Amino acid sequence: MIGNREFLYALAFLIVIGVLAVVGLPGNILNLFIFMMIIALAAQGWNLLGGYGGLSSFGHAAFFGTGAYTTAILQTNFGFNAWVGLVCGVAFGSIVGAVIGFLSFRAGLRGSYFALITLAFAEVLRVLANSWSVTGGAAGMLVRLQNGFTYLQFSDRRYFLLILIAFVAATLFLTRWLERSAFGAYLVALRENDQAAQALGVDVFRIKMQAITLSAGVTALAGCLYVQNFLFIDANVAYGSWISIEALFAAIVGGAGTIIGPLIGSVVLLGLGELTKSFAGGIAGIDLVVFGVILVLCVAFAPNGIRGFFSDLAHKRANRMDAA
Repeated sequence: MIGNREFLYALAFLIVIGVLAVVGLPGNILNLFIFMMIIALAAQGWNLLGGYGGLSSFGHAAFFGTGAYTTAILQTNFGFNAWVGLVCGVAFGSIVGAVIGFLSFRAGLRGSYFALITLAFAEVLRVLANSWSVTGGAAGMLVRLQNGFTYLQFSDRRYFLLILIAFVAATLFLTRWLERSAFGAYLVALRENDQAAQALGVDVFRIKMQAITLSAGVTALAGCLYVQNFLFIDANVAYGSWISIEALFAAIVGGAGTIIGPLIGSVVLLGLGELTKSFAGGIAGIDLVVFGVILVLCVAFAPNGIRGFFSDLAHKRANRMDAA
């Protein structure tokens, strides 16, 4: 029941944003919502692996950047349709996830070792992209401005926000399916105790491979849409640690291992960050300070994230009412 309710809350929130976009939003608020949806996608990608599977990654930039560069290269160098580039970006991001997963899980890496190896792969890809002529090297790549649905670019940015909302809603349905499927149950079992799950007959390697491939594909989708929004990508943006941190923070702050957690986290972190910057003026990095403070508060007072905090309050209230 709780899962159904929070799923409906998340869909209702997305519908409200969509209605506001259609009615009309100031340009800065519209851009903020667009970026929130991109981060929510990346956070949901991290959540599928780190939240449900307990395989915490510090290098989801490897998947984000692969999706971003794939769609940018296919459009710029080969004249591909933006939607074809997006599909290929998701596919290549999934392949990178499968390769990293195969090498890591075959070696038996888990915990902090797995987190660090994903960070190392992201850094290797950043260095390669920064020096490879196909990716534009240190100068990066510009995607040609061509308005139209085929190019996933619009003179009216409200349409792009609506497409992003549709993608975020699709990941909510994906996560809801995950929670109800046998694959999701196996994944949670690995999070709780992978050795016990293996003793009970769960194919640990196969489940982990499926989880990281799915997680990488969703995160690569965020990278593809990032490129279509900003029309520029370079190695430090695509494979930089910023996206790994924001995806991880949003999922943990909102509530890792839940449907609605990554969406809550992205809205709270980016919303408070922008609000702080508007009041603090041009202080560089003030939003990162806000991120750090929120994370510390969550670890100290809400270890299960914002969603878990309010869920615990609701349970306590219900118990008091039952006792009365």
